[in-house]
Amino acid sequence: MGSNSFVYPVLGFGSIIVFLYISFGDLLSVNYKSDPKLSFVERNGTNFVVDGKVFYVNGWNSYWFMDRAVVDYSRPRIREMLQAGAKMGLTVCRTWAFNDGDYNALQISPGQFDERVFKALDYVIAEARQVGIRLLFSLVNNLQAYGGKTQYVKWAWDEGVGLSASNDSFFFDPSIRLYFKNYVKTILTRKNTITGVVYRDDPTIFGWELINEPRCITDASGDTLQDWIEEMSSFIKSIDRKHMLTIGLEGFYGPNSPKKDTVNPEFWAADLGADFIRNSAPSTIDFASVHIYPDHWFKKKSLEGKLMFVAKWMRSHIEDGDQVLKKPVMFTEFGLSDLNKGFDPVQRDRFYKTVFDVIYESAKKKGAGGGSFAWQFFVEGMEEYNDDFGIVPWKRASTYEIITQHTCRLAKAHGTIASQKDNLKHLCSQR
Repeated sequence: MGSNSFVYPVLGFGSIIVFLYISFGDLLSVNYKSDPKLSFVERNGTNFVVDGKVFYVNGWNSYWFMDRAVVDYSRPRIREMLQAGAKMGLTVCRTWAFNDGDYNALQISPGQFDERVFKALDYVIAEARQVGIRLLFSLVNNLQAYGGKTQYVKWAWDEGVGLSASNDSFFFDPSIRLYFKNYVKTILTRKNTITGVVYRDDPTIFGWELINEPRCITDASGDTLQDWIEEMSSFIKSIDRKHMLTIGLEGFYGPNSPKKDTVNPEFWAADLGADFIRNSAPSTIDFASVHIYPDHWFKKKSLEGKLMFVAKWMRSHIEDGDQVLKKPVMFTEFGLSDLNKGFDPVQRDRFYKTVFDVIYESAKKKGAGGGSFAWQFFVEGMEEYNDDFGIVPWKRASTYEIITQHTCRLAKAHGTIASQKDNLKHLCSQR
């Protein structure tokens, strides 16, 4: 759970917060009568484009959408968060399109789905379309939360077909590969019960992410993970060529990369079975993905040291996108923990600004830095889903200002998308 133990100055600031919240609340009562027209996001070299215009993403993570949409009492939280994101001018939300064998599981067992949960995912897509927010869907977790690759290995083991009890057998066991392919095909060919649109035909979906933070530590060479990426990305493209595809990498350089000693946070990062350049290179991967967690990666660096690393880390990957991969690079998670000793919210503001400044620096040049996604945003009443990185962005005036200022800078750099134009005019009129 995130800590909010800091004390606000009493005079003046409290009234600003109340004003922001009241202002923010007006969007929550809007009754959308018709869905806006959305076009597919496409790629042109190192840029995303929509309707012929360059498109840079100011996005966020709310992984909990499908899980909370299952239950009647919490379903309105999804609409609140999406409408709140739209009011900030945010354009894409990254969220889970998986829950394997866990509470409120979408996939109960291999190939067996809970229609009640699938309808919750339908609802998330329908609500996102109403407010013009696109969704980046992750398809499985490397971690154990919401099942992950651990659950797939357990299923194979329980059915007597598993080759190994190692979690990494998710990547090489033929039975598990088949489980995952069947899951992916079911997702891509699902017909939304609310909109009537098949997922693979829906432009509300920005794209697909193969797996959240893949690591295969039993094969540090990277060959096992690379083979899985190539097979699964080709399989997805055989079903859906309309949507873009990424991997979900943390961005570490592998053992054969010249950058492993100069850019990786520490020596261990090259030994996780992943390699940013090699993994992102196949033609079936449309854009590269990177995460930014300096306080997970460094225990002794000062805030200044962490921020210097963040800027270097981001510029290195954007350079890779521009010069080597010739693809956009998205920083699909970034966060700063409030559990750090001496944490002050000003530190998180500075971290956010550092990330946004590097993205804007690339956007001004039409570079490969395609956008960023804060981890994570939530609304009041969702505290059980918070961690030490989560925020309600409009509760702190300076954080809200940094986020919306970034929206407006990106919009002014390359024009606006038609579905956002009116909102952006209002949001950015005084900036």
